[in-house]
Amino acid sequence: MEGKNNEIRINEFLKLISENKGIIYKICNVYSNSREDKDDLNQEIILQLWKSYPNFQGKSKFSTWMYRIAFNTAITNIRKSKQHPIIEALSGTDLSFSEKEDIDYLSEDVNQLYKAISKLKDVEKAIIMLYLEEKSYNEIGKIIGISEKNVSVKIVRGKEKLKKLMNKQSSHV
Repeated sequence: MEGKNNEIRINEFLKLISENKGIIYKICNVYSNSREDKDDLNQEIILQLWKSYPNFQGKSKFSTWMYRIAFNTAITNIRKSKQHPIIEALSGTDLSFSEKEDIDYLSEDVNQLYKAISKLKDVEKAIIMLYLEEKSYNEIGKIIGISEKNVSVKIVRGKEKLKKLMNKQSSHV
C-alpha cells in the first residue's frame, strides 16, 4: 500500500511542477546566464521542491510556496562557489528546458527586460519578477518574507533602477 501512496505522491508532485513550470523557467532565466547554468539551477530547484514537498501543508497556494523555494534555491545557488553534481530528474521524467523555451525566442524588448532584471540585486529580482507575474503585494511579501509596505517601496525603487538600466542598454545599441 505504501508503494501505491508513494506513486500517487510522485504523480501529484510531477503534475504540480508541470502546471507551474513557468515559475521555474522564469527564475532560471533571471538567475542564470548560460544554458548549462539554467539546466543546473532547474534541476536544483526541482530537487529542493521534492525534498520540501512533504512539508507543504496547503496553507498557501502551491505557486506561492513554489516561488519561495525556487527563489531561495536560486539565491543559495548564486552564493555557492563550487559546482553541483548533476542530479537525475525524478523517475527519469524530463523536467529540463526545451530549446523552444529558451529566452532567445522572446521579443527584443522582453530580452532587454530580462537582461536588465538580471543586473538587479537578488531580492530586487525576485520582487520584480513577482510583480510582473501580477502577484499582490501581500503575496509578494509572504514569498519574500517582508511587509507589504516594504514590497511597495522596493517595487518603486526596482522600477526606477530598471528604467535606468533599460535606457542605458538602448543607448548602447
